[in-house]
Amino acid sequence: MEDNQKETGASQKDKESEDKSGSEPIKKKSLEDKLSESEDKLLRSLAEIENQRRRFEKEIKDAFEFGSFNFAKESLAILDNLQRAKLAIKNDEILKNNKDLDKFLENISIIEKDLVSIFEKNRIKKIQTQNCKFDPNLHQAMSQIEDEKVETGTILEEIQTGYMLGERLLRPALVAVARKKTSKSEEKDKKKDEK
Repeated sequence: MEDNQKETGASQKDKESEDKSGSEPIKKKSLEDKLSESEDKLLRSLAEIENQRRRFEKEIKDAFEFGSFNFAKESLAILDNLQRAKLAIKNDEILKNNKDLDKFLENISIIEKDLVSIFEKNRIKKIQTQNCKFDPNLHQAMSQIEDEKVETGTILEEIQTGYMLGERLLRPALVAVARKKTSKSEEKDKKKDEK
């Protein structure tokens, strides 16, 4: 009986403290809830660390892969100048009479081939333009040539060679693109529409 009175007294004290504070008793988190919460935080932290590791690996890979991008881009000027020099020397009237001209041009060609070989070893490849359709991602149109024999948008002439570094555009190919001939009446109609 005394036990019942003690329990009743204890429960009355709980009710009184509840009434005095005006709210429900504060629930303490169970050990399982705290453990679950800590486990969730740990998993989130581990996932964030893994994502950060992947980002750093990608940045390092990109740095190694494309770190030489500017150097490669500027090295193209050397190849361009070698090709221009070879053409200028071939077309020079005074040099045409020189008996050592062929040896000189042969040496320039060897240097040119070596440079192209170095480019290929470093994944720098020439963009194909012969009989290709114009692609704005790889080519830059410098002019249009009227031609009824080929489809509009076909590359007719390469003005400057373009290059890729792996899958990345190093320099677009400068090209002349075919277009259909337009009649004079169509041109007049276009001019009227523009006004």
